[in-house]
Amino acid sequence: MTDKKFTDKQTSIDESDDNEAAMDTPPPHDVNVLDQDKPVGNDCDFNSDIPIEKDSLEFEKPFEQQDFLAEMTAERDKLKDQLLRAMADTENMRRRSERESANVRKYGHTPFARDLVGAIDNLSRAVESAPSNSDVLDETIKSIITGIQLSWTELQSVIEKHGIKRVDPLGEKFDYNYHQAMFEVPTEDHVSGVVLEVVQHGYVLHDRLLRPAMVGVSKASDATSNKHD
Repeated sequence: MTDKKFTDKQTSIDESDDNEAAMDTPPPHDVNVLDQDKPVGNDCDFNSDIPIEKDSLEFEKPFEQQDFLAEMTAERDKLKDQLLRAMADTENMRRRSERESANVRKYGHTPFARDLVGAIDNLSRAVESAPSNSDVLDETIKSIITGIQLSWTELQSVIEKHGIKRVDPLGEKFDYNYHQAMFEVPTEDHVSGVVLEVVQHGYVLHDRLLRPAMVGVSKASDATSNKHD
């Protein structure tokens, strides 16, 4: 009888210990409804299945800024190149316009000057054909000759003012750029290629030829050539 009571008492103590152990053991996570309201910590399995690309979050915005900066830099360089080209074209156009304007001022009257040289030649022949001794001439003739000489002097001054110069190559070396040989003059006093006679004077406008001088050129004999050599 005593053993039965002792056994029942021992069984009651064991069941009490099991209940206390069951109360101390935490229930499973998935059956505790209250845990859903707890904040998620660093060790929670809730975030373990979601990958977080930390680098993309930190550097996505700087990369966009770098792309935008590179695009703006390229556009700036393009506009700068276009500006430099436009400035160069403008400068070239300005220089070309200045050269053309200078050429127009300098050579714009070339056709008129070329037509004028014929009249200048006729007036020159009239002056050269006038007699040197004017004392024996009639007063009327003397006045005409004086007027022609004054006109010739003034005309020479005017044409030189506008860049027209007379080419008088007598005694000079023949230059095909300004002279036109009409005939050869045999001689023993000069070497070949010297202008000995001027048939018609030439004219230049600044550095442009209006009309070549028509000349006779010396032709030395063999003995004269050997002597000068």
